[in-house]
Amino acid sequence: QSYEGLDGKQYYQYCTAYPVGTMIAQTWNTDLAYTMGLNVGQEMEHYGISQWLAPGMNIHRNPLCGRNFEYYSEDPLVAGLIGGNEALGVQSNKGVGVTFKHFAGNDQENSRYSQNDVVSERAFREIYLKQFEIAVKMSNPMGMMSTYGIVNGVPSANDHDLQEDILRTEWGFNGLVTTDWWTKGEHYKETLAGNDIKMGTGYPERLMEALEKGLLTRKDLEI
Repeated sequence: QSYEGLDGKQYYQYCTAYPVGTMIAQTWNTDLAYTMGLNVGQEMEHYGISQWLAPGMNIHRNPLCGRNFEYYSEDPLVAGLIGGNEALGVQSNKGVGVTFKHFAGNDQENSRYSQNDVVSERAFREIYLKQFEIAVKMSNPMGMMSTYGIVNGVPSANDHDLQEDILRTEWGFNGLVTTDWWTKGEHYKETLAGNDIKMGTGYPERLMEALEKGLLTRKDLEI
């Protein structure tokens, strides 16, 4: 596919095919992860792409998870250190950044829209959040992507405790949070939870209805 770059030149977007995340993690080599990120960031800058929808940071809880190839490990420390170094490499290039995903608990493929993870707070923090915490504190990423799924009855994309209290207040994240693509959640709940961008399916009339009913304010939309 060809397109016109920021400099007016025509480019063909043939990017380097890097090894999948699992293979990078198997090296246990954080310098290698940084170098790969550095090279990815250079290509992003070259092609005029500002935000990479990666690294994938979820846990290999089940070997049948369809996204495991882009996730790193069943161990949150390994995943956090590899992902964090890869992000540092990408963001060492001017004007480009990463989007860690899927935050959080996206660890199976079946029923990704409706699956409900019933998990204790300790297990959630020590297994399913720890790699995100490590990588966020290491690299201050440009973005985070919330998930389709549900944790203890609350859709992750609607979870204010997760997006605001843990991610922003506890961990100091100051970047952008986007929903996953084609999420079916209510706009106003995702807005109040801390998502800055709604991707995919849109229902602007429902957003206006929520605004008219006072379920959210103009200020909520502007934050």
